[in-house]
Amino acid sequence: MNDSESPRAMRLIVTGGGTGGHTYPALTAVNALRARLESQGRALDVLWVGAEDSLEGRVAEANGIPFQAVATGKVRRAKNPLRLVSPENIRDMGSAFRGVLQSRRVVSDFRPDVVLATGGYVAVPVGLAARMARRPLVVHEQTVLLGLANRLLARAGARMAVTSESTLKLLPGSARGSAVVTGNPVRPAVLEGRAERGAEGLGFEGHDPDLPTVYVTGGAQGSVQINSTVRALLPWLLERANVVHQCGEANVGDLREATRDLDAAQAARHHVTAFVGPELPDVLAMADVVISRSGAGTIAELTALGKAAVFVPLASSAGDEQRHNARHLQEAGAASALLDEVSAERLREKLEPLLTDPDRRAAVAERAKGHGRPDAADRLVDVVLGAEAT
Repeated sequence: MNDSESPRAMRLIVTGGGTGGHTYPALTAVNALRARLESQGRALDVLWVGAEDSLEGRVAEANGIPFQAVATGKVRRAKNPLRLVSPENIRDMGSAFRGVLQSRRVVSDFRPDVVLATGGYVAVPVGLAARMARRPLVVHEQTVLLGLANRLLARAGARMAVTSESTLKLLPGSARGSAVVTGNPVRPAVLEGRAERGAEGLGFEGHDPDLPTVYVTGGAQGSVQINSTVRALLPWLLERANVVHQCGEANVGDLREATRDLDAAQAARHHVTAFVGPELPDVLAMADVVISRSGAGTIAELTALGKAAVFVPLASSAGDEQRHNARHLQEAGAASALLDEVSAERLREKLEPLLTDPDRRAAVAERAKGHGRPDAADRLVDVVLGAEAT
């Protein structure tokens, strides 16, 4: 290459989606890879391949990433093997096969240096197409458990990047030797919050800086289970803490009504909001304890930040992964969790030592931080660039 030529751009296909847990780590990894390449004087040509009318399609469009839709199918799990042969599964297996053919054309036309798959059923046809075309395939697993789609791709010869050491033993032997523990990529903004801006950003005028702050969240739409459990505990909780309660639009009125009969100073320490937006990093920085679900993205953020948490796993999560995530951290002393009974009394038992004993809270937070990998995106970029070089 002479001095007038620029280094060749890297060509990347990224695939994965269906949920935010698969989609946002992919986006974070793409942004980190682009930044790394730019620092080396290289460009990144990226194509996102996903399902039609999907979250990943909307995220790609919002971030200026070209998007190509392919067919995909979902295999519905069943303990009885005979129930796997259902009309829905047969139809979706046909869609998956069509998706492989479509993906093969996409891979052949785009000629990526690497394909990065972050899970979800759309990752299967694209990943298989990458292997058929002899293109390097990197698969990232966000959960402690190994998802069905990623298990299949691991057996197909993908290079695996996993979030936890515990996942390594779940990999097929052929994939275990080259697997790398990267952690789960966390959006950089989440790590840049400032606690002193949290209350002001929310307009939380009743915040008492002399008390610990509890952040309650059930996701963008809120969680009926978390909302109702915390609601029943509010009189006790507001004697001891400030509460930022992100509850979903439909639940704001009910939760504001819940403190009507409390002492005015206590009621003022309960800040109810439908949604926490750009101020989230500051809210997380301000929070001493978090009450939330235990999805992979939430776990990654809270451990990267080193936050004491009480998890209320979503019972219907795929493969019961949320309960597994929460149990994994609770057994390490890095969180508390309501793994069986979910009630106000059980939540109180978990919260009380965290709110009354600052040293215990700090110890749990420190152990949580020991499980966090704030540099996960850079670690995953290392794996992708390593695959390009092979």
